[in-house]
Amino acid sequence: MAPEQLIVNGIALGSIIALAAVGLTLTYGILRLSNFAHGDFMTLGAYFTWLANTSGVNIWLAMILGALGTVVGMLLSELLLWRPMRHVRASATTLIIISIGLALFLRNGIIFIWGGNNQSYNLPVVPAIDMMGIKIAYYRIIVVIMALLAIAALHILLQNTKIGKAMRAVADNVDLARVSGINVDRVVIWTWVITGTLTALGGAMYGLITAVRPNMGWFLILPMFASVILGGIGNPYGAILGALVIGVAQELSVPWLGSEYKLGVALLVMVLMLLIRPQGLFRGTI
Repeated sequence: MAPEQLIVNGIALGSIIALAAVGLTLTYGILRLSNFAHGDFMTLGAYFTWLANTSGVNIWLAMILGALGTVVGMLLSELLLWRPMRHVRASATTLIIISIGLALFLRNGIIFIWGGNNQSYNLPVVPAIDMMGIKIAYYRIIVVIMALLAIAALHILLQNTKIGKAMRAVADNVDLARVSGINVDRVVIWTWVITGTLTALGGAMYGLITAVRPNMGWFLILPMFASVILGGIGNPYGAILGALVIGVAQELSVPWLGSEYKLGVALLVMVLMLLIRPQGLFRGTI
């Protein structure tokens, strides 16, 4: 496959990883939570979208419904797990172990309810589009456009709205934000809403270019963390750039290493960044 084709595929994959990585970096930057269940919430969003779409709902409305379902799931985890853990000041290690347990619960719950087979959306087959000699799958173009729109909406929310400014204040110093009159609990809820929406959209979009399967999010969790570390932990814009770099690097490695080593490429990039520049490409701040 030509390098140009691989780069295009990498940009589409990186756009999907970017949406999920932004959610991951927001939960760490604001809640100080390294959520290893993040990939499985991505899978949950894809399954909710698939369920709605195959029940006769338009794919774009199905994505919205999938995002709503994922947000509800994240808010339930906040109510039942993360809020009680914050109240008892649980250690970072405890939170990581709980998040891994939640990931296993979600993945096995998906398999129990919908089975372990690959699923596909009910969509018409659209021929690839020829752009300057490069064959680009129609849905990969849609994925990139949707990711750009979602990232633009996130930028407007973080920079130009009251809740966005409150989120940045909490990320900088939660105690100072609280004494300044900011409703931290409200910020936490909004963080989960934004994270759930972006993560579900990423999962649904991944289903557009591959298949919907129970372990799809789990295999993307390493590239997500690599993107967050590469861009600077807690920096959503850095996570977006990091995701694009990871996506393109993974696809370009296929002719030499094979597709089975894509995760190894993401791990290598993450390790090199930690050795050379542990703080990432950008300062970790919202």
